[in-house]
Amino acid sequence: MADNTQSKLAAGLLTAWTQRGLIAWMLWPMSLLYTLLITLRRQLYRWGLLKSQVMPVPVVVVGNVVTGGVGKTPVVIALVQQLQALGWVVGVVSRGHGRQRPPDTPDCREVHPGSLASEVGDEPLLIQQRTSAPLFVAKKRVEAVQALLAAHPNVNLIVTDDGLQHLALRRDAEICVFDDRGAGNGFLLPAGPLRESWPRQPIAPPRSTAPMQWVLHTGAQPRFNGFHAARQLAEDARRADGSHVALADLAAAQTPLFALAGIAQPTLFFAQLKALGLNVVQAQALPDHYNFDSWIHPSNKHIQLICTEKDAVKLWRSAPDALAVPLVVTLDTALVAALCECLAAVEVSAKAQAKLSSPD
Repeated sequence: MADNTQSKLAAGLLTAWTQRGLIAWMLWPMSLLYTLLITLRRQLYRWGLLKSQVMPVPVVVVGNVVTGGVGKTPVVIALVQQLQALGWVVGVVSRGHGRQRPPDTPDCREVHPGSLASEVGDEPLLIQQRTSAPLFVAKKRVEAVQALLAAHPNVNLIVTDDGLQHLALRRDAEICVFDDRGAGNGFLLPAGPLRESWPRQPIAPPRSTAPMQWVLHTGAQPRFNGFHAARQLAEDARRADGSHVALADLAAAQTPLFALAGIAQPTLFFAQLKALGLNVVQAQALPDHYNFDSWIHPSNKHIQLICTEKDAVKLWRSAPDALAVPLVVTLDTALVAALCECLAAVEVSAKAQAKLSSPD
């Protein structure tokens, strides 16, 4: 009951953030204080009073200025896979939202295929399993990057999962991800969905150039200009043992399904399943990053569990027969080309700087 209430409250807030209604205006005074703090912090970085740490390899940040889930993690997976195919040795860093650090263990840690989602975060674990890229999590992404490069010196590119607002890490490129909500009602938290003002101005610290910035829309109806990423469910679902089942076969047999989703916008997942003709007889929306510790398995053995990949990395420990449906993202080729051109320029500049700094 508590989980359902939390999900309904989150859904209600997301709805309130789509327009400047009564709730938004009531919260607006609080957003002014948040805006002031955010603006001051960014200005301190511009003045150089707060420092951004420069890394020895290019850094690309994939993040969002809108809270509430925009499909960022599938974008990170698709981007890492494409960069790997182009020959880059990619490392990934993340904060690992929702993870719990065991007593007497370091905050910064590497994510392995068999890591516990509760200790490293569900999204980092999913990214590592899908890409096999070296991945470290830490509250401070600078520490995560340093640890990753020390453990994997062959890595020549860092992609950060989220972190647009983590200005302590100097970046060379930023990809801002949006869904169909765009910038919502245009208010900052808590009156609106924005973590910072939009349009945003990339930070250019003293004696540095601002990072390249691109907008990527994951929705079907972009609110403003930018690149587009096509999203659709995979044709097959998979079980914990690696076996697959075609969604078309489930639809043809009209197999009764119990759909679960502990993501920011679970109704989108349910709608995608139904659009494929699947027989979703029950759907349960759970809070984002739900850990399933208190979740009760349905007693009806004739109903098939089906969930998102993000949920599966946690649910499979108690329900290995659950079907996980991957979300397939296809990135705009023009975005990938623009990013690679940027990274090539960064490498050339870095080599030139190293040559100037080296003794004769």
